[in-house]
Amino acid sequence: MFMKRNIFSFSFAAFASRFSSGLVIQTSSLPFQTKSVFRSNYYYFSTTSTASKFALLAPCILLHNSLLAKSQTQTSITQCSNMSSSNGECVNSGISNLVDPEYPGTAVQRLRSVHARVATLSKKDLSGEWEDVRRKILWAGGLKDLPDSVPGQGYTGHSFNDYNHVDLTTMNDQVSDNENDGTVKQIAIGNNLGNGIRIASIQELGPGGSWSTCANGCHLDPPQDVAHIQFRSRIAFKLVWVPNKNFDMFVLVDDDGNELARGKPTGQLPHIRQRQMNYQIISGSKYSKVADEIASK
Repeated sequence: MFMKRNIFSFSFAAFASRFSSGLVIQTSSLPFQTKSVFRSNYYYFSTTSTASKFALLAPCILLHNSLLAKSQTQTSITQCSNMSSSNGECVNSGISNLVDPEYPGTAVQRLRSVHARVATLSKKDLSGEWEDVRRKILWAGGLKDLPDSVPGQGYTGHSFNDYNHVDLTTMNDQVSDNENDGTVKQIAIGNNLGNGIRIASIQELGPGGSWSTCANGCHLDPPQDVAHIQFRSRIAFKLVWVPNKNFDMFVLVDDDGNELARGKPTGQLPHIRQRQMNYQIISGSKYSKVADEIASK
């Protein structure tokens, strides 16, 4: 059971947006300590002690950038007043209908909610027993922990537990039933995931669904994996095992390959061959750069 905290504080040293970013943070159910730096392809902010602290006493806040206000430099913090469910998740109509022009299958609001959850995970949070760490990764990605469900009916016991099912994809409802027509190599023709997505997705993160899709083909530019081809969606994050001596550390990177979080879990990890293969299918791409840098130190 996750411990809930009702009040926490951030120190914002930097906050910048690349385009119309909306970030939803649910303070009423954040189960982990905040980490020092959160980076993504949409926004950057730091929780270092060099800036003024903002105590967040409201159930949740929406941080949105200036493109929503037609300014590229001004940012603002707006309290959410409309809640989508009893547990206090925010819904903002201004970002719920955003479309990613390059990957229109992306559930943009949901992706940003996932990034907000990942931002609460510290290295310590991601360095405990592997199964506990994996559940936190599922939670951050908007997926339920359903290890006893039937495959195809919401089963997530495989998610982040092998070399391939490591892409957390947030897709619109309109594309969740898309099938692989053979374009994505090494993936079954069809690969209908829609029903499992609907069963396993945590709805509070916003419209659409989440799934741990296959990373095969992500080494190409542009990526030719299930997320980008079958669902025409960006990934919210990818889990990459670091190629150190024991392949015992991982990093979560966003769709641009920027680091979101890292950890060094203990206990019964996925088999070392699975961890090695994970790096092999990602090696040489934008997604492996952070892992390579960590391994080189």
